Amino acid sequence: MSEISEAAVLDALRTVVDPSRGIDLVTAGMIESVTVRGSNVGFTLLVDAHRGPAMEPLRRRAEQVVQALPGVTSATGIVTAHAAAGTAGRRPDFAGPEATEAPLSEIRHVVAVASGKGGVGKSTTAANLAVALALEGKAVGLLDADVYGPSQPRMLGVTGRPKPIGQDTVAPLENYRVKLISMGLLAAEDTPIAWRGPMVQSALTQMLTKVAWGRLDYLVIDLPPGTGDVPITMIQQTPVDGVVVVCTPQDVALLDARKAIAMLQRAQVPIVGIIENMSFYQCPDCGRVDHIFGEGGAAREAERHGVPLLGAIPLDVVVRESGDAGTPIVVARPDGVHARAFRDAARALIRSIEAVAAEETA
Repeated sequence: MSEISEAAVLDALRTVVDPSRGIDLVTAGMIESVTVRGSNVGFTLLVDAHRGPAMEPLRRRAEQVVQALPGVTSATGIVTAHAAAGTAGRRPDFAGPEATEAPLSEIRHVVAVASGKGGVGKSTTAANLAVALALEGKAVGLLDADVYGPSQPRMLGVTGRPKPIGQDTVAPLENYRVKLISMGLLAAEDTPIAWRGPMVQSALTQMLTKVAWGRLDYLVIDLPPGTGDVPITMIQQTPVDGVVVVCTPQDVALLDARKAIAMLQRAQVPIVGIIENMSFYQCPDCGRVDHIFGEGGAAREAERHGVPLLGAIPLDVVVRESGDAGTPIVVARPDGVHARAFRDAARALIRSIEAVAAEETA
């Protein structure tokens, strides 16, 4: 096998022209680095942060031309961005950019759904809460802020691409009376979002401010799990009225939930409730209840922090199956125990948000 040189990779990338500039990627100074490890090639595209979504076709084309080189078995392009002016070297703390108020002026309440770790059913909870709020007669939008693992298009059964309105605004797609925007609608389902740092932050800002949400009672934001850059950015830049923390009863999940709660408290964002997912399993044949992951953990955590326990959602395969099929359980089985639990949680959330709003205006 012939050795792959950096020069050969750069020559291939010179055949890819950035249409916005009319020059190739190398001449434009957009190739920040090239790494060759055996037959695997990686390269980094350095762009202006606001060009994130527009760069995806160019990144894929660059990967294709490098992949076509003799001896190359894989090619991966990573998109990164220049740091925004005045932010170089600054810690990502909560003294960051001012919240974006004006573009969200027609939205009454912004509610984020967070979790301390993945795998606790946060996105399933966000989807069912959004639809349950709509069933309560509320005008609802859902922003899928999990840039790297967007799942809401699948869970809401939404396909297609947002249509442009004017020069820099798009219309959200809609199903079950919930308006949706997600990176999953801007990239193919099996295409990884290979972005870093400012690129992710810019994409989130655009999803907030460049979407024609219209008048909403609630905008539900499905945050990625954990306490990293993306949830911090959303909290910094968005006038969040409150956060719902999703966890399971087991001790390990509760430890991570406490970290998420500590982050939110540091950001001085109200925690409007905790939802315990996978709370228990009830045998459909004999009715026996098993607390597989423990019992009462979320209730104790809610009491500890002085916030309401909005609901306890039973563990059942039908919840997963309905989400995979694009029909949230509150729609798929509206009279079932799971749908009732989510509907009750949505009503409790409305009461909690209204109580927080009343305190702020008192």
